[in-house]
Amino acid sequence: MTVCAYVRVSTARQASEGESLEVQQRQISGYALMHGLAVDETIIEEGVSGSVPVSDRPAGAALFAKLKAGDIVIASKLDRLFRSALDALRTVDDLKAKGVKLHLIDLGGDVAGNGISKLFMTIVAAFAEAERDRIRERISQVKADQRQRGRFLGGKRPFGYQIAADGELVEDAAEQKTIAKMRGLRDDGLSLRAIAEALAEDGIALSHVAVKKVLGRSGSGDAAPAKETATSAGQPALGTRW
Repeated sequence: MTVCAYVRVSTARQASEGESLEVQQRQISGYALMHGLAVDETIIEEGVSGSVPVSDRPAGAALFAKLKAGDIVIASKLDRLFRSALDALRTVDDLKAKGVKLHLIDLGGDVAGNGISKLFMTIVAAFAEAERDRIRERISQVKADQRQRGRFLGGKRPFGYQIAADGELVEDAAEQKTIAKMRGLRDDGLSLRAIAEALAEDGIALSHVAVKKVLGRSGSGDAAPAKETATSAGQPALGTRW
């Protein structure tokens, strides 16, 4: 069994306001002594933001990679290890699966193996679910705003448009001419495959499926990008993608 202390500060301000590495180490040493444990190794994470998952931190990643069944990790506070409830939930589940105990002093002790672990996991799971909802809501709001402003949200570039440096879709003159030709051929009664073959003769490689998508955008000359609908102003309205 190896007992590891984990301490972290991200800024000089934290160190001056009671979250210094030395303070955390003293708290852990006192806790270990009270519980008949001896700290074998102290893992110091300095200058790393709490927004970074512990598994992606230099020292944290090295620590979690070598942990084995029976080992114990002690941290002074929940926020020294985890960036969020989601991060805590996943990490504690991983530790429990490995047989590793995690002691968080501010929560009263072992959160991965003793009597308070069930309460801890229930509370964290509830916060994690709320956090997922907030994340989805923020993403939806951002994408809705970007869609309104005619910004490209990712995926394959829609035929007929180029992506400007600011992410806005702007019409490509040459490809717009091709789209106009495609509509003309369709109005003349040509099949999708025949239109694709006609374009191939001009050196434009589009499958009949791609032709269908382009023609399906709109019947007017102000077509919006693929998989989207045109806005009332004729601007390309971008769709969302998870």
